[in-house]
Amino acid sequence: MRAAVIEAPGTISVVHVPDPTPGPRQVVVDVAACGLCGTDIHILNGEFAPRLPIIPGHEFAGEVVGVGSEVTELTVGDRVAVDPTLSCHECHYCRAGRGNLCDRWAAIGVSVAGGAAEYAVAPVANCVRLPDHVDTGDAALIEPLSCAIRGYDVLNGSLGANVLIYGSGTMGLMMLELAKRTGAAHVDILDINPARLATARQLGVSGAAARADELDRQQGWDIVIDASGSADAIQDGLGRVAKGGTFLQFGVADYATTVVIEPYKIYNREITITGSMAVLHSYERAAALFASGLLDPDVFISHRVPLEQYPQAIADSAAGKGRKIVVEP
Repeated sequence: MRAAVIEAPGTISVVHVPDPTPGPRQVVVDVAACGLCGTDIHILNGEFAPRLPIIPGHEFAGEVVGVGSEVTELTVGDRVAVDPTLSCHECHYCRAGRGNLCDRWAAIGVSVAGGAAEYAVAPVANCVRLPDHVDTGDAALIEPLSCAIRGYDVLNGSLGANVLIYGSGTMGLMMLELAKRTGAAHVDILDINPARLATARQLGVSGAAARADELDRQQGWDIVIDASGSADAIQDGLGRVAKGGTFLQFGVADYATTVVIEPYKIYNREITITGSMAVLHSYERAAALFASGLLDPDVFISHRVPLEQYPQAIADSAAGKGRKIVVEP
């Protein structure tokens, strides 16, 4: 089969590799769509993946074309979206119900071969069957949505909150849609990319600007979410949290990224600083919300390209072009 392979930091190509075969409790998925993500860029840059080479792609959906000897839940022909999370189910955090913090945390497309290929293997437990009205090519959006839902689980946001989001890429826009659905009174988005701000306005954001100073909220925001991973955005956002408010680190920053915090202000203003890591008990809910029409795929997916264009697609994603770029093997 053909697959995109990150061979070494900065080096990626589309090559032929052996077809995968399923283990007893695994299925083989004929990949219809695989979304590109900031994590893929980190892997290409030599971060996150425990070893290279690796076939990336942790946001994917497709049709089951092979099943393991002990699989009864799915049959050939079923269309599924795949939760990439691979927890050990044995460590302290897994036993405490915090599998996203697993001591041996791994993921399809990060630790083992992923969906940037014609075929991918997944545990049957990680597969969610798609309803008839959901297009398989759109269902790659379910995984990033499940991460956004995990973020809102951490926030425990209250009705009527004022929300500020840094970053108007795919994840920032998903946080916008969830903020609207969870009863935010006012949602603002910041981005230095005018095209991405235009999409936020299309989705009904309260305010969109390049800098927070352009928005009129001197007292700050109840919830501030960084969906950019940018040190400058994070540093600015920490200073925009209202008294009693919460800052959520949702965007994935480089390992070396650092910011300065002011402990007295955290104490004096009772500010909460928290983070959200990947997926936790949120994939099935994301699939249900996606099926209900929470997201418009035509808005969120800006490019659909063949697998051969994966190297250029990841370069375009790193350059901030478009919104979600989806590869269709």
